Amino acid sequence: MTRFAAPDGLWRSPFTVVDGGMSTSLEELGHRPSGELWTAQAVIERPELIVAAHRRFVDAGADVVITASYQASRLGFERAGLDAAAARAALASTTDLARRSGARFVAASVGPFGAFLADGSEYRGTYDASWDEVRAYHHGKLAVLAGSGADLIAIETIPTITEAQIVLDELSQVDAPPAWLTFTCADEVHTCGGEPFADAIAAIEGAPQLIAVGVNCTDPRHVGSLLRAARAATDLPFVVYPNHGRAWDAAAKCWVGDGDDQLAVRAGEWAELGARLIGGCCGVGADGVRAIAVARDT
Repeated sequence: MTRFAAPDGLWRSPFTVVDGGMSTSLEELGHRPSGELWTAQAVIERPELIVAAHRRFVDAGADVVITASYQASRLGFERAGLDAAAARAALASTTDLARRSGARFVAASVGPFGAFLADGSEYRGTYDASWDEVRAYHHGKLAVLAGSGADLIAIETIPTITEAQIVLDELSQVDAPPAWLTFTCADEVHTCGGEPFADAIAAIEGAPQLIAVGVNCTDPRHVGSLLRAARAATDLPFVVYPNHGRAWDAAAKCWVGDGDDQLAVRAGEWAELGARLIGGCCGVGADGVRAIAVARDT
């Protein structure tokens, strides 16, 4: 098996800094995402705002920015009133918007099917849909993003092994750049789908497209234990970008509970455990990314 190579210059010592939460950056700019398209609504209504949100992370020290396509899809844009061609163009444009921020590397976001549903089901791992429907959704999205000019594909917030394998299978059917895949986890052991994280990593780490595997949108207090459990399952670098440690209330559309603001402090531990890409997710804004970048540089 020949693995894909990472883009030249991606790996920095001791780790490469990934950006933070797009919705958080938009909120810091005074825009509160809402509706089924969430942050992707601004892609078609206020694209310059998306560029500005990315640029905040670049200015804070992020080496990699992730596109605003997490909740975007051709079908979603069509539901918002675009025709099929315009929907494809809007999805593809997320890479260009990220590139315009001045980022060194752009990773095209491929979120779970639950992100398209906009009901919080990516944090449960159960969908009111067949796996064939899930596969068709990912195929349509990957067919567009694979040719959008991104340096990487960021398969993220995946709750189950089955969905991870579906995305990787569909990724192998298109001419795409290298990828990372991150699961979202419920505790120090399990994915949000209830499977052992170490088993999930073992199930996918052989995919040749992958240059890193790991965890995102997870309480940072769980990450160290998760990485230690998974280290025996793979020799790939880890990618880690947790959220602020709160739980998502899908009904109220808000985060609840006590958070954790120690990502920059914890980054050293994660790097020692093999994390080569470290950033933040929901609730982590420009200041959080800047703190991680400073920790890396010092």
